[in-house]
Amino acid sequence: MNKEYVKEVLGLIDKSPTAFHVIENAKFILDQNGFEGLRENEIWKLKAGGRYYVTRNDSSLIAFTIPEKDYKGFRIIASHSDSPCPKLKEDLELHSNSYVRLDVEKYGGMLLAPWFDRPLSVAGRVIVRDDSSDTGIRSVLVNVDKDVAVIPSLAIHMNKEANSGYSYSFQKDMLPIVSTFKGTAKEDLDKGTPEENRSLMSIVADEAGVEPESIIGNDLFMYIREKGRIWGVRDEFVGASRLDDQECVWCTLHGFVDAVNSDRTKTSKSINDMAASGADVSGADVSGAVASEYINMLCIFDNEEVGSRTKQGADSDFLENLISRINDNLGRSREQYYTAYANSFMISADNAHALHPAHTDKYDPVQSPKVNEGIVIKFSARQSYTTDAVSGAFVRKICEDNDISYQVFVNHSDEPGGSTLGNISNSHVSVNTADIGLAQLAMHSAYETAGVEDIQSMREFAKAFYNQC
Repeated sequence: MNKEYVKEVLGLIDKSPTAFHVIENAKFILDQNGFEGLRENEIWKLKAGGRYYVTRNDSSLIAFTIPEKDYKGFRIIASHSDSPCPKLKEDLELHSNSYVRLDVEKYGGMLLAPWFDRPLSVAGRVIVRDDSSDTGIRSVLVNVDKDVAVIPSLAIHMNKEANSGYSYSFQKDMLPIVSTFKGTAKEDLDKGTPEENRSLMSIVADEAGVEPESIIGNDLFMYIREKGRIWGVRDEFVGASRLDDQECVWCTLHGFVDAVNSDRTKTSKSINDMAASGADVSGADVSGAVASEYINMLCIFDNEEVGSRTKQGADSDFLENLISRINDNLGRSREQYYTAYANSFMISADNAHALHPAHTDKYDPVQSPKVNEGIVIKFSARQSYTTDAVSGAFVRKICEDNDISYQVFVNHSDEPGGSTLGNISNSHVSVNTADIGLAQLAMHSAYETAGVEDIQSMREFAKAFYNQC
């Protein structure tokens, strides 16, 4: 077990409370490893051996590498940057009964109870006026490093059904408290001092380094302040917010970078071997060389938790357009485009349900994954997971050839589970695809649990997948 790497992943999750922060931190890692950022609204000049990434909406990203020689197809791993949480509405503060509360709505399929009685904060992006910009506006990333809110439970004395199946109203029960005010109406705030009138948006503006009145738009989300940690009698578990799906995001991103850098090493070794045999290699450049016969791609899509049907989701044209654009930019014909498509393979990496010891009746009696027993290959007869015999065999072969533990997940036949971005993306980029993930407990909770050893397994799998020539 590489405990330092586990801590690194938990640190990245802690620094990434929203999809926007996921992409910002992913860009930093790619920049550190020699990748060049591209913009969709500019002309590209891709080169053999190049490393590139492009973002959309600042919440989705696709990174890719170009081989030194002509390529056969694409090797793609896709995960998602978003997680279920309360999202702030536009006019976000409610003033009543001496409390200031935040008007929020559900983003994704949240487990509600774990959000109560925990310190919360706010993160996301704000859009501010900027006359120096071509559009007159710019986006600023924000993360309020302060405990600013709590969603208080109603005392058991007043809610006798709290432990026996209480049905929550999100609009009534789930609005966080951020402050108090004296008086009977919001207008009474105007009579107080500036500090007494301080609003959440003024704190957000301070974090963004702008005046509150310059903010003309926002995408802000609540997150819990508890940090990720390793726990258990033998330190065998990890607990954190947003393990679904940031655990897969960071493990596959690191595996992608590992593969790219190992390919450069292999290319350097090949050139050295040629030089040793007397060949002229004076013009060889291995600064970004990629030995693979495939274009390796890493996708991080937003909005999986709300159906992916956005311009930056897996149900958009983002990946499809990028594949076509790479083909055209490198001067390949349409026929070559179709053959590359046919030679491609995708991994949809999204976490899986680990067997819950108190609810074994909800799982298949045989194929129920456990934490710390390897990556999970997911199958479903209704194709909510894309894995079939061919794609499943391909994943198994990679695991077995590289001594990576794996296990299988299928739903209980009377308990159909959720879906992933794999089959959604396949409606646009129809290639052989397998759904995999890491086993976790309490999926969609404010705080989730997974296995320490599995983190390294996913990183090793991603590297091995990309190194398949």
